[in-house]
Formats: sequence, structure tokens, C-alpha cells
Amino acid sequence: MTPYLPIFVFALLYGGATVAWQLPPLVGAAYLAMSLVCFCSYALDKSAARKNERRTPESTLLMLGLFGGWPGALLAQQWLRHKTVKQPFRQMFWFTVAANIVLFLWLSKS
Repeated sequence: MTPYLPIFVFALLYGGATVAWQLPPLVGAAYLAMSLVCFCSYALDKSAARKNERRTPESTLLMLGLFGGWPGALLAQQWLRHKTVKQPFRQMFWFTVAANIVLFLWLSKS
């Protein structure tokens, strides 16, 4: 499975929800902004790990993903090769992705 498939599927889901429920453009802008913040947070954490400096807590990275930044987190994981091995983190990451998508669908229909 390609690592980018979840982003592609979400883009299709987002497009369908936008057509079906007339989502405001602000929703897409929020996902883009949170993805950028999340990507930068992963990059800073990767840099801190290399320099043996204070790291970003995993709970912070997971919360950023939960609040819509997971596409940026997924890109950072692939492009920066960061947070791809530790299984407990990976499991929680995918849980937050699923929770975000469920929340997105629920809020979109409301």
C-alpha cells in the first residue's frame, strides 16, 4: 500500500463532502494550515533528535494530527523518515487519523 493513499482517499472524501454538504472553504484552509504546522513540528522534532536537544512530546504531535494536521504528519513521516518505527506511536497515530476522519464526517453532515 502506498503511504500516500490515506491522503488521496481523504481528498476524495473531502471533495465529496464539499459537494454534498457545501463545506465552506475555511475547512480546507484549516486542514492545510494544521498540516503545515504539524509538518513543521515533526521537522523540528527530527532536528532536535539529531542534536540531542529537547524533543516535542509525542502527545503534542498526536494532538496536532488529531486536530486536522495528520496529512502533514504523514508527509513528514515519509519525507523526513521520522516517527516511522516506534509501533505504539504508529498505532496511536492511525487511531487519531481515524478519529479525525469520523469527526470530520460527523461535523460535515451537521
